Amino acid sequence: MTGRRNKFSTLRQLGGISGFPKTSESIYDAFDTGHASTSISIALGMAIARDLKGENEKIVAVIGDGAIGGGLSFEALNHAGQEKRDLLVILNSNEMSISKTQGALSKYLNRLITLPIYIKFRADMNELIKKLPLGKKAIKVSQKIEEGIKAMIVPGILFEELGFKYIGPIDGHNIELLIKTLKNIKEHKGPILLHIITKKGKGYKPAEENPEWFHGTSAFDIKTGMPLIKQEQKTYSKAFGEIILDLARKDEKIVIITAAMSDGCGISNFFKELPKRAFDVGICEEHAVTMAGAMAKSHLKPFVCIYSTFLQRAYDQIIHDVCIQNLPVTFIVDRAGIVGQDGETHQGLFDISYLSSCPNMVLSSPRNLDELGRLIKTALEYNGPFAIRYPRGVSQGDYDLTFPPFDIGEGEIIEEGKDALILAIGSMVDPAMDAILKLKKEGISCSLINCRFIKPLPEGLILKNIREKVITIEEHNVSCGFGAIVARFLSEKGINVYSLGIPDKFIEAGKREELLEKYGLSASKIANSIRKIICV
Repeated sequence: MTGRRNKFSTLRQLGGISGFPKTSESIYDAFDTGHASTSISIALGMAIARDLKGENEKIVAVIGDGAIGGGLSFEALNHAGQEKRDLLVILNSNEMSISKTQGALSKYLNRLITLPIYIKFRADMNELIKKLPLGKKAIKVSQKIEEGIKAMIVPGILFEELGFKYIGPIDGHNIELLIKTLKNIKEHKGPILLHIITKKGKGYKPAEENPEWFHGTSAFDIKTGMPLIKQEQKTYSKAFGEIILDLARKDEKIVIITAAMSDGCGISNFFKELPKRAFDVGICEEHAVTMAGAMAKSHLKPFVCIYSTFLQRAYDQIIHDVCIQNLPVTFIVDRAGIVGQDGETHQGLFDISYLSSCPNMVLSSPRNLDELGRLIKTALEYNGPFAIRYPRGVSQGDYDLTFPPFDIGEGEIIEEGKDALILAIGSMVDPAMDAILKLKKEGISCSLINCRFIKPLPEGLILKNIREKVITIEEHNVSCGFGAIVARFLSEKGINVYSLGIPDKFIEAGKREELLEKYGLSASKIANSIRKIICV
């Protein structure tokens, strides 16, 4: 319908079409979006613009039962009901967002009702009114009775009270009924909410049976629904889930909080085994952080598990409700760096900048799973805000929780050389080492420090191994990340820093390896950059 059928094979690939609405691709995409709960605010803004310009098009917002639980949706609903603009909101209830939808509102919306009861009541009420003497009093009484009955049996009374005309729920898979309903709605003005019920994955059995996995699936066998590529190595997310569950069995103060990402963050087993200490707040990142702050204030040990791109939404709460009070909340920043095929709206390229800007925050990044385990133990012992960022994907080796936690700011020297000092963090340590070994064959020798901590830096270790040329390597926006922090520190010593990282731009969709290669963060590209810097 939008003219992209011939390009559909390029979906979410480098140079291909986006997996989200994108105005540069099609006139039928009204607004660029990638995060949930925005559609009603966007629609209201467009409705106001339409009215101010004297135009008359119909503005329609589509939102799911997971996204409508977000605070932004409520803010928009509240304002839209007050504005009384001509606006249609289509609410799709399918009990799914990234994970299964959570919260009282979701349950409320998905409570299917028998509409014929209400329809029969209205018909009977109309018959009764016909038999009563005409008069405003009789009409008012009948309307009040109707509203009372409606409040008991119709799930839309919440929206009616917010100023919307509620219609539904209706079967979202009944196309004929949908078309008829939308044609009727088109004739009415003012804020209207149409509630439809659908089944996620309907028509494809594997997706119906496993909707969470099919929310953002990798390549799979279309007959069986099974992934085409089996992962041999353990992902950071899976390892974190195992580590925190093992530690929580021994420490009753550990609690887990996520925002509709329990499966993606690897903590589904924690929810199954320790459900009283696991909390999925739905798509409400701000609430998750503030609630964690209150838990920490009450002497629990909360771990907030949210993807880097979504944690951005809770920046104010991180500052006000955690860092100002120096509360021991641990932020597990999953999908930090290039996440690949979700594109601009999902790349985790800003978390170092917004987390390092918060006083009292300790910010770290593990090189591998063993360091992940030790950093989690470090966070448990630290009495203040602590963040651990790691990439999407697998890691070499495994973890060993018998090793002690790190000292705050403890880095390690991995390689010693005379021509330059390389400072790397997290996912870039191993590619940096590969690059150094490659250059070693050419007679170029470099020192390499796995900094491990971004804030505070391992300053003593850096100064002890300082060279005339210092190069930082990070999987983050280079203008406001690790390199900028190091440059600020060393500028006071009169030392220039060369920073390798992601350029200051929004990064398109593509496989992680492709994008790292394109933006100079593969081992071979890193070696090329180091060679040029040293040979200047």
